[in-house]
Amino acid sequence: MINTLSGRLLVLTVIFVMIAEVLIFVPSIARFREDYMLNRLERAQIASLALLADDMLDPALEDELLKNAEVFNVVLRRDEVRQLMLSSDMPMAVTETFDLRDASALVLIGDAISRLLENENEVIRVIGAPVREAGLLIEVTMETAPLRSAMIDYGIRILILSAVISVFTAFLLFVVMRIFLVRPIKNVVGHMQRYAAAPEDARRIIKPGAGVTELREAEEALKSLQTELTQALKQKERLAQLGSAVSKISHDLRNILTSAQLFTDRIEASEDPIVKRMAPKLVGSITRAVHLCESTLAFGKAEEPSPTLTLFALDELVDDVIEGERLAVKGQDIGFVTDIPLRMMVRADPEQMYRVLANLVRNARQALTATGAGGEIRVAAEETYTTWHITVRDDGPGLPAKAQEHLFTPFQGGARKGGSGLGLAIAAELMRGHGGKLSLEHTGPEGTQFCIDLPKGDGTLS
Repeated sequence: MINTLSGRLLVLTVIFVMIAEVLIFVPSIARFREDYMLNRLERAQIASLALLADDMLDPALEDELLKNAEVFNVVLRRDEVRQLMLSSDMPMAVTETFDLRDASALVLIGDAISRLLENENEVIRVIGAPVREAGLLIEVTMETAPLRSAMIDYGIRILILSAVISVFTAFLLFVVMRIFLVRPIKNVVGHMQRYAAAPEDARRIIKPGAGVTELREAEEALKSLQTELTQALKQKERLAQLGSAVSKISHDLRNILTSAQLFTDRIEASEDPIVKRMAPKLVGSITRAVHLCESTLAFGKAEEPSPTLTLFALDELVDDVIEGERLAVKGQDIGFVTDIPLRMMVRADPEQMYRVLANLVRNARQALTATGAGGEIRVAAEETYTTWHITVRDDGPGLPAKAQEHLFTPFQGGARKGGSGLGLAIAAELMRGHGGKLSLEHTGPEGTQFCIDLPKGDGTLS
């Protein structure tokens, strides 16, 4: 119970209410002491009126008047004349004098606390102003034991009342907090537990309904989080199923392409000059398709094969990429330009580098084709002491803002309608495998440019 929010709230409420009651108790007991002594002054004044009416009082009557006023003697000052109106024997000498006419609140509180802490019975003198302006002052002497006893009795009643009020207030606050705070929090916790049991079930997403603003905001945030997580889990499941299907298709397609490779040997034996010129490119395309299928199978296992680094001429590889894309732009006003130093040697995996460049050039060609206005695709390269820089630029309309947000994220970075969004993700992963980086340098109405930074590392020169 004490470890629950309700239990701790109940205990803290009782403690705070008791502290508040104690803060009220101290001035209250001081006020009670002041009222007690003023009451004795008023009684003494009433008793002195009997003497003013008759100068000679029977000693027994005088003693009865003093006992009724609970004082030992009464002094009344009228017209600058101080008169001892009533008197009796005192058990001891006066120890202190208290003037109630101009006493401040702090003085009254200090005197009250001192009286509660003092156990000895004393005789004190109390001075006050007569009621109804019946004189300049009235002065009495009295014992402190009855005063202290009355103060203790009053204090006990106040503390008991404070305890009852504290418990009742704490109980009401406990009930209200359980209704408006604890119960809604438990409902949120229950929703979270039910959702955790089956996060793919959209029916278990919380429906905000709290009346408290802060809890309502927490429920809205939880709903948004659960919705995004459910969608992510569904997408993950679909991607897993897609990966399995693609792996199966790639496996069968690889077998088909391997058989097609065998037929190319016959084609290469042809005497037709056109066939002789096209056969090597056909063989190269089929070979790359086989490698792509094998790589897709590896991607389905969440891994790309490690690159086999060799030295090769970059300009020849770029020519092969552009030659393949030229066949797709017949009849369109799209030009290809290369700016690569002759026989610049690059140390990388040729097949993987071909895939990266082919992907970038193909994306640029598709962007230009979509506009219908044509344009130019430029592939350039340069090298420094430590790095090869390769850029692919087009004059297209630029990438949409949505595509830029998840440019290298599988199935999310597609800039073309109907695209899978896998191309750039795979290309970026292949470059990371080389220790390099594929990045978007700029995009906009003037065109788009991607950059490949490939480190030379050790052994780049043969």
